[in-house]
Amino acid sequence: MDRMYIIGRALFEHGIKMHDGQGDMERAAGELAERLPAALAPLARLAYNYRWSWAPGGHELFSSVDPERFAMCGSNPVRLLLEAPARSLHRAAADERLVAAAGALEQAVADDLARPPAGPLSDPTRPVAFLCAEYGVHVSLPVYSGGLGALAGDLLKEASDRAVPLVAAGLMYNKGYFRQRIDASGWQHEYWLDTDPDLLPAVLVTGASGDPLTISVPIGEREVAARIWRVQVGRVPLFLLDTRCPENSPMDAWITGRLYDGDPQTRLAQYALLGVGGVRALRAVGYEPAVIHLNEGHAALAPLELARDGRDNDERRSLQAALARPHADGEEPGWQPERRSLHAALKRARERTVFTTHTPVPAGNDVYPAHEVQAALGWLAAQLGGSVEELISLGHDEGADDAAPFGVTQAALRMSRASNGVSRRHGEVAREMWASLWPGLEPDEVPIGHVTNGVHVPTWIGPAMRELLDARLPAGWIERADDPSVWEAADEIPGEELWRARCAQRAQLVELVQRRSVADRLQRGDVPGYVSAAARSFDPDALTLGFARRVATYKRLELLTRDPEWTLALLGGERPVQVVLAGKAHPRDEEAKRSLQSIFGLKGAREIGERVVFLDDYDLATGAALVRGCDVWLNLPRPPLEASGTSGMKSVFNGGLQLSVLDGWWAEGYDPGNGWAISGEVDHDHDAQDERDISAFHRLLSEEVLPAFYERDEAGLPQRWLAMVRASLRTLGPRFCATRMLHEYLDGPWSG
Repeated sequence: MDRMYIIGRALFEHGIKMHDGQGDMERAAGELAERLPAALAPLARLAYNYRWSWAPGGHELFSSVDPERFAMCGSNPVRLLLEAPARSLHRAAADERLVAAAGALEQAVADDLARPPAGPLSDPTRPVAFLCAEYGVHVSLPVYSGGLGALAGDLLKEASDRAVPLVAAGLMYNKGYFRQRIDASGWQHEYWLDTDPDLLPAVLVTGASGDPLTISVPIGEREVAARIWRVQVGRVPLFLLDTRCPENSPMDAWITGRLYDGDPQTRLAQYALLGVGGVRALRAVGYEPAVIHLNEGHAALAPLELARDGRDNDERRSLQAALARPHADGEEPGWQPERRSLHAALKRARERTVFTTHTPVPAGNDVYPAHEVQAALGWLAAQLGGSVEELISLGHDEGADDAAPFGVTQAALRMSRASNGVSRRHGEVAREMWASLWPGLEPDEVPIGHVTNGVHVPTWIGPAMRELLDARLPAGWIERADDPSVWEAADEIPGEELWRARCAQRAQLVELVQRRSVADRLQRGDVPGYVSAAARSFDPDALTLGFARRVATYKRLELLTRDPEWTLALLGGERPVQVVLAGKAHPRDEEAKRSLQSIFGLKGAREIGERVVFLDDYDLATGAALVRGCDVWLNLPRPPLEASGTSGMKSVFNGGLQLSVLDGWWAEGYDPGNGWAISGEVDHDHDAQDERDISAFHRLLSEEVLPAFYERDEAGLPQRWLAMVRASLRTLGPRFCATRMLHEYLDGPWSG
């Protein structure tokens, strides 16, 4: 590393601090406010902080400005205020209740953000830095695909709620994740839409000159530039890197083109940008994190940047010492950088790095041929003062030869002081899966722990259930959601109140299904009778089952229709059952696409058209509607391949019950009386396992679920069902909220 870089770092550390985008965000909110009637200025300021999105009434407030336009804008408040016609804005400004609500919400958000930092990591100048490839903060910010992103978004929101100093880094994708269209045969087609970040609740971070602040990352034989967008998630800043810079070639500008791009070399470049660039961006805006959290292996290269900076600091101190020593007249100091191994440089970086692995599925742990890694990351190794062979060996299985492929998960495990899975069972699976990296240790001795996922309750709970729990649980329950004593009051919720809330949220889902089913089926080119069948027949009082998640073969979506005769008898029986399905298969996963298509094989049957709906283009908004409205959440993964899952947890807080395989989170959540369980035993004879699980699934639905839902007392209440809902809230509420998850990270991996 040349001396000018080291001297530059010394100057930076002695007071030259770059802008962090806060002023840019205030300026953007002010400019938006100038476009609006003065009474609506609070909405402009709220629009640039996603804190409104989980405040009670926040969505309704923006929607009330112009409901149709807000829906067309994908619930993006900035676009709403830019695009709403003048008549809508003036009508809203004249609405005293709307203006008062906007002022009250702005004050509530300001009071929340004014709280001092809290917890064991309370120094805002030394925050936790969270690095992830995707963030499901809100449907209007299209930088997510599924569960990993939703989990990341929930953690940021929970950190804001608990006033924990946290900053986050990711990528601003030009086109986000793919959009989905299903044709009449059930085959998935993908398309992408351009994202205009100037229309998002995001701002470009600028430097002292007013020009966009950029960082550069060595990828291949060139330096790739990236500008930085700031998104505010409550009190948590999220910085997103964007390679659409004029100094980049078209190929390099495409690095942030699509989330999980199908080209392996583009993904490897994304991982270098996320890991190395993420750390550089945080430093450029003025943060020196105490802890770097790699959320999945995509950010595995971040410790290399920490190691580089540690090495540079050592050389800077060595240079300063050499310059300070007395020298004879005309004598040069003679300082030269010390040659150190990459592994030595990583020692201190490892002490600041923690890693969460999210998948036991081999395809979810990317590997790259050694020559591709050498071509993409060779310059990075040189900047670190090590060899590219040393760098590649970090991603090798133990004992592998030099030509073996590079695995991002292996590299992240080696470069982290602490690693964890995302459920108790996943921790066990991960220890066995990666035991070879610790030769001589038994699997149960492998240093991979677990922090079970949790969900951000204010984001996912529906209005009716929120109102009920606000009234019946202790005051301030949502701030103490991980306290079991808070949930004891669930046993005392009157049956009529609980049933009323559940029926209200089911009715909202049915209304959505009736509307969306017609639109989706028309776009597929279905015949008129089928198009309108669900809109006529979906019933707000019928037992509603939900199955919505990323479509992968191990999720076993096809089990729902494996026995057509039984399926049609269930749907056409005297006790009505209706099913809502949603999910996306990866564009290159042909087998998953076929499993998705299989559920359309019975669409010609009347019962299917009337009682089963697949909602195209699954996203956060659709997911929220389903977990709020469905009575039973189905999950049928092939064990032990479900790392955790979080959609079922979201269902819990909405009074939904689980019917799931004992895998992932449900393996530690299930108790007799709080839901239903199918064996999680591992069986390598998949056909035999499928047959057993189908049989168990059918028995539970027919003999336990339907009777519990449809047996009513004199008041028309399903008392056995309601008792299970209370038990679910009481036993699962404190254990599967993000409050508990955040506390475990603070007390565990983040604490060191």
